[in-house]
This record gives sequence, structure tokens and C-alpha cells, in this order.
Amino acid sequence: MPLPRVGREVRSRLTLALAVGLPVATGCQPASDARELSLAHFLPADHALNEAVFTPLAQQLAELSGGKLTVRQYPAGALNTSAPAQYSILLSGVADIALAVPAYTADLFPKTDLIAYPGVCKTAMECTVALQRALSVLEAEYEAKVLGLWGNDAPVLLTRDKPVRTLEDLRGLKIRVSTRSAIPFIEALGASAVMQPGTVVHQSLSTGVIDGVAISPSGIVAFQLHEPAAYLTTWLPTSGLPFVLLMNQGVYDALAPEERRWIDEVADSSLAMAGAVAYARAGVEGLLLAEGAGVEMIDLPEGEKRRFEAAIAPVREAGLARRVDDMTVGEVIRLFGTAR
Repeated sequence: MPLPRVGREVRSRLTLALAVGLPVATGCQPASDARELSLAHFLPADHALNEAVFTPLAQQLAELSGGKLTVRQYPAGALNTSAPAQYSILLSGVADIALAVPAYTADLFPKTDLIAYPGVCKTAMECTVALQRALSVLEAEYEAKVLGLWGNDAPVLLTRDKPVRTLEDLRGLKIRVSTRSAIPFIEALGASAVMQPGTVVHQSLSTGVIDGVAISPSGIVAFQLHEPAAYLTTWLPTSGLPFVLLMNQGVYDALAPEERRWIDEVADSSLAMAGAVAYARAGVEGLLLAEGAGVEMIDLPEGEKRRFEAAIAPVREAGLARRVDDMTVGEVIRLFGTAR
């Protein structure tokens, strides 16, 4: 079946997503003496990460262990409905494994959060590769075992009442952002920024609490944002968002050496790359869903993109000298390998 006609930004994302395949894993029946690990996340049970990351993780562990080590998912906030609280329920032992969004608690993970800094990366794969380059430093921010760390695509802008075609169109708009580090850059563009988790943005945009949502296009599917939005600007001068799958360190340390080896074998770089591919494909799906629902797709011309970048340039350059624990922002970004 031929693909529908889409804008150039959508086509470029689709080409990237289809160029990379998802890993395939097979499972086995659990043994009667199996040890079951709980995996908590706030996403819907049918989210793309379930097929790409969570289920393969469980299947591969079951296969490696002959059914002695299994994983049970608790999706959609079954153990805690708050997306920012996922790290805390992991530390407290409510869950053995949990998906966390470091940007929601950026004070705890300030270096990881810098992947969203303008100019670092644009695609899920680029952001994930950058995070992997810096992994040896970033892991120290977590009081848990890092199973996988990946990123999603850079955000697009969905608005309800006003299309954003030029820099001037952003002035006075209230824009939701995913991470606090994006606030000064959105404000440099003339808008006001407010942080909100993805789980509330549909209602906020529907009721006019906010005028727009800056979010990776994968969020369009997850939070059905094609419903309240009338316009979608396909580019903003910021980067992707980090996601991390963590295991309670005490639980990991208490496993037998063989069990830890099974965990380590499954939690290699391919797990993170699977997360990146899932977000790349979900991003394409989100853009197609929005366009199919009649949302007007706005591709900024290159000249207008340069105006956006010029508007944030002073803030970006000044921010590079800010201290983040024992490093500067610029030093962390150089670890990502994409500083410019």
C-alpha cells in the first residue's frame, strides 16, 4: 500500500525510522522456581516501548535463564500514576525495574538532562548514540543499575488556535515543555514556558490552559494530541529527551552471579537502540496521525529556522559555562560528541 503524501519533515523521519529494524526475541515457559521481577512504567500497555523494549527484555531473560528469571509488567501507572515518581518507587522497592524520564526530576540527573540542549541532536538515534558516548559519566547520577538509556526525536510544536510560521508568532504564547532546561530557550523565542508531564497535556491544550505543546512527535500517539491541536510546526531549535530503564541496585546485587550475568547480557547497548528505534517509528506514526486528522503541518523555511537559532544563541552560549556538579555544561555536551 503506498504511503500517504506527507511534508518533507515527515518524509525524512520516515526514511530514518524504516532504515533500522527492531530486535526480535523469543521467550520460553517460566519454571516453577522462577524469580519474578516487577517492571513499572506510566505509559499505556500498547505503547511502542512495550513491543520494542519491555517485552523483549522479559523474553530474553526467560530464554537465557530457562524460565528461572521472569519479568511482569505493571503499565499505565499501575504501581504509581505519577510519571515523575517512577524513580522514587524504584528506590523504595515498590518496583524492581522502572522507566524514568530524567527531565522530570532534572535536579537529580542534570547531566543526563543536557541531551535536550539546543544543537546536540535531532533524531532519536542521534540522541541515543550521544547518550551512549557519555554513559560512563551519566551512570554515576543514578542510585540504580542502568539497563538502558536512550532518547527520542527533538520536539515539534502543536498549537490549538494560532499557527506558528514565524518567530513573531511565538510571542505571548504559553508553551508546555518536557524539561526545565528548555524553558530559557522557549522564552528566548518570545513565548512563556511551563513544565508539564505528558499525561496532562491533552487536557491542558483542550481547555486553553496552554496555547501549545513542545513534544517529540511520538507523544502525539501516546497522548492523542492530534485531537486538540489544529496546527503543527515541525521544527524547534531544541534536542531530544532522555529516557532510562533502571533496576533497583539492591535487588540486582542480591541476585546470584549467574542471574546478574543474565541481566547484564540483556542490558547491552542494543536495548537502548531498540528504544530509539521505537521512538523514531512512533514519531513517524504521530506525524502521519496528525496530518491524517487534518492538523495543518507547517515546515519552517531555512531562513526562518536561522532566525530561531539566532534568537536563542546568546542564551545557549552563556549556558555553556554553567556548572553541573563537577563539570560545566559545555564539558558535558562535548562528551556527547556533538558540540558546535
